This record gives sequence, C-alpha cells and structure tokens, in this order.
Amino acid sequence: MDNKLKYAVFGAGSWATAIVKMLSENLDGIGWYMRSVYTKEHLLKEQHNPSYLSSVEFHTEKLKLSNDIDEIANYADVLIFVIPSAFIYSELQKLTVDIKDKIVVSAVKGIIPESGLLVGEHFHDIYHIPFDNIAVIAGPCHAEEVALERLSYLTISCADQEKAQIIADTLSSDYIKTKISDDVIGTEYAVMLKNIYAIAAGIAHGLGYGDNFQSVLMSNAIREMKRFIKKVHKMKRNINNSAYLGDLLVTGYSVFSRNRMFGNMVGKGYTVKSAQMEMNMVAEGYYATKSAYELNQKNEKKTQIPIISAVYAILYQNKNPKKVFKKLTEKLD
Repeated sequence: MDNKLKYAVFGAGSWATAIVKMLSENLDGIGWYMRSVYTKEHLLKEQHNPSYLSSVEFHTEKLKLSNDIDEIANYADVLIFVIPSAFIYSELQKLTVDIKDKIVVSAVKGIIPESGLLVGEHFHDIYHIPFDNIAVIAGPCHAEEVALERLSYLTISCADQEKAQIIADTLSSDYIKTKISDDVIGTEYAVMLKNIYAIAAGIAHGLGYGDNFQSVLMSNAIREMKRFIKKVHKMKRNINNSAYLGDLLVTGYSVFSRNRMFGNMVGKGYTVKSAQMEMNMVAEGYYATKSAYELNQKNEKKTQIPIISAVYAILYQNKNPKKVFKKLTEKLD
C-alpha cells in the first residue's frame, strides 16, 4: 500500500490537537476540520489552539484548516475522527461527500448515543466503510503529556495489519511509541469502558477513599472490563496489554484525566449538571456509562458489572454516591 497517504483530523479538542501535533512530526500537510471559525482564525494568526493545549505551536503552512467538513473529507485519504461521542452524530450529518473508499480512524472514546453503535460499527453501517478500512487509536496516552513531549504509547487496531502499521508509523516519533493490534472491537470497547472506571476512581477519591481502596477498585475494574468485552466480542486477547490495562490505569490515576476529575467533583457533592458546567472539557465517561449499562441490560445473560452499575446509579438515577459506594465496597474483592 502507498504510504504517502493524506491525513486529516476532525475535531479541535485536546486529543485532536495532540494528534495533529503527532502527525506534524512526520507529514508536510495535514487537513484539520474544526467547527469554530474563531478557533480556525486564531490558529492561523497565533499558531496555537486558543482553547486546548495552547502551549503547542504549529507550523500553520503544514495545516489545511477548514470549517467545512466536506472540504477536509475530500482532501484526505485517512480520516481521523476525534469529535466527542455526544456530538459526532450531529457533525457527521453535515457530511455529504462519499467516504466509502477512505480509511476511517476512530479516536472517539465512546458509543454514538443516537445509534447505540461503536464508532467503527457506525461508519460501517451508515457510511459503508469496509471493516478493513476502519482503525482505532488507543492509549495509554494523555494529550497533555503529548504536548510536553513526554514518552507516550499508542496502540493502533485494524483488521488490516498493513494499514495499522502505516498509520502507526505516521504517528510515531521520538516521544511516541506505537504498536498494532487486530482487536478493533475489543480496543474500542476498552477505550470506552476505561472512562467509566476513571469516573468511579474520581468518585471514590472525592468521597475520601484512599490508595488502598483505589487499588482494589482498579483491579476489579480490569476484571469487569474483561468480562464485558468477552461477552460482546469473543476473541483471544491479553487484557493486561497497554491498550486495555495501561489505558485504564493512566485514565484512572492521572491528574490529567478529565473523567477522574468529573467523578471527583461528583464525589465531593457537585450535582452531575454542575460538575459538567464547571469543566471546560467533555467527560466521555458520562455518556459511556449509559451506553454500557443499557447494552448489558439488553443481553439475555447479563454480565456482572457492579462498578458500571454503581456509576450509572449515581449519574443517571440520582442515587447518593456515599451510599452507592458503601454497597459497592461489599461487592469487590
């Protein structure tokens, strides 16, 4: 396959900005779609994103910036979507060009609420993208550490391993190490689920639980993740690999984790709405919690998911976090 493919990123948040930075290490031209005219104009004038990772300076001559999603979709061969799951459906409604021959990469951390599908499944069903042309980017990797050029690791999953390797090579640099996988669905679920567990870790911290409990919570979380993913997609995988356990740990423990921050606020007594308003970034785990819980409810033989159920009860059933976590502690081992 020709490795001189044109790449484009869709979204202008911190993770999208970090991915553009990674690509700019190896490419002379990158398409970048963003909804905000202000963000685009500021980037062109000041060479940085005004709202996210503002310390990262871009060589704007490398960037093809546009507020027209069709223009950027037409420009590139590889389309990397980094729009939050809660908004990607409405953004894709603006897309009128045919993208069935493109390679679509999901860096979205959740299920699309309107369709109830993983991002890859949504592109396959709605836009007729072959599964061999769908890839997923997973961590463990925080955008903030990419901005600081701290050593970070990515896993690129695709059924077509040649495509996975080409995308991985394009994202690699001195501070970004990559590996590839063929577990697309498992990786995509793991990316979604780890945000829910990070919210749980944040709630626990906000309630005053210490490191001892946090370690038990995380060890139970990885086992719960394994049960959940095995139920929806049976495939041989090592759940202790970085794309699963590593990504879970960094999201659950890092000070950069927006989901942990969101959970911490809820644990400290913020209402869900007030915590969302206080944050300047989307906590994907909020939407993922509802999707994961409802998906499990639809299964004839439900998986035991006490942590997801506890987070769901707090976020969507307005249950008291202290009482819910007291009951949860009795279910963990």
